Amino acid sequence: MLDQIHLLAAVTVLGVLEQAYFFLQVIYARRAFGVSPPKISGPPEFERVFRAQVNSSEYFPIFLALLWQAGLFCHQGLAAALGLLYLYARYCYFMGYRASSSERLAPIYFSSGVLWILVAASALGILHFFLSHYVGLNVLQLLTA
Repeated sequence: MLDQIHLLAAVTVLGVLEQAYFFLQVIYARRAFGVSPPKISGPPEFERVFRAQVNSSEYFPIFLALLWQAGLFCHQGLAAALGLLYLYARYCYFMGYRASSSERLAPIYFSSGVLWILVAASALGILHFFLSHYVGLNVLQLLTA
């Protein structure tokens, strides 16, 4: 069983570490710009770091659910590769947003595209499972025949 999920687990740990890095960046920005909790507003430089972290945190559960669904129902290697692309795009998003709000756009569009591919892989994998398990129709065998 573990050989079927080890790549997904590794990408999950990398994602958690990335989130921790983003959290730490907010702490450092709070110290650098003198913004004490619970305040969430301050200089634009602080607000960009804060928003980048919050936005990344909001998308993280969606990413995790899609990563694991695509990996379990479609293909672990494909899902893990897409997961790494997503994490890289999120890192680029964070760094771009930190520099300027306009520099966040290309990475956010790219990471959204990766999420949509994970949605498609998940949906197709789940559909294939239902069709083969409950209807007895193996679409992959039909396509390769």
